[in-house]
Amino acid sequence: MKRTWLPLAAVVATVIVLDRWTKHWANAALPFHRPIQVLGDFLRLTYTRNSGVAFGIGQGTGFPYYLFSLAAIVVIVWMFARGRTGPGAPRRLALALILGGAIGNLVDRVTSGEVVDFIEVGIPQWHWPVFNVADSAVTVGVILFALTWARRQESGVAAPAPDAAAGVPTGADEPSRPESPGLERR
Repeated sequence: MKRTWLPLAAVVATVIVLDRWTKHWANAALPFHRPIQVLGDFLRLTYTRNSGVAFGIGQGTGFPYYLFSLAAIVVIVWMFARGRTGPGAPRRLALALILGGAIGNLVDRVTSGEVVDFIEVGIPQWHWPVFNVADSAVTVGVILFALTWARRQESGVAAPAPDAAAGVPTGADEPSRPESPGLERR
């Protein structure tokens, strides 16, 4: 089955549209107001602007954090273009989520120098730093990517199945690893 860019583009576009729409809404509805409780103190809408990276780290330093987004975008697009995403839809979904989130936050950084954050979760004594839809997509994407990576490592490296689109084994894009003592090649 030929790999297509359509599923990638659909996930990326969905993340970007949802992120842009919610940030536009937050810019219009939330500034200069007290946090809005959605589910008590567990989920609140709290407007902030973040000049740092995730969770406000590095705010006010003047570092061009947009470079991280650009690097992520270039690497992920390169991985998709070269067929180096590895096997399985979950890994491609993870990368698409990260790509959509990186683009969403890059738009904010390029247009205003700051990212709009507005989602706050926590309990009365402890609250997670305020974040947005793009941050959520990146976080879910990274977790999903890590889970697929860990699952692949646990199952061992099996003989790769041929990729019908490229006519090469799906694992051909990964460097060969010497076998560890006690492991059998199957």
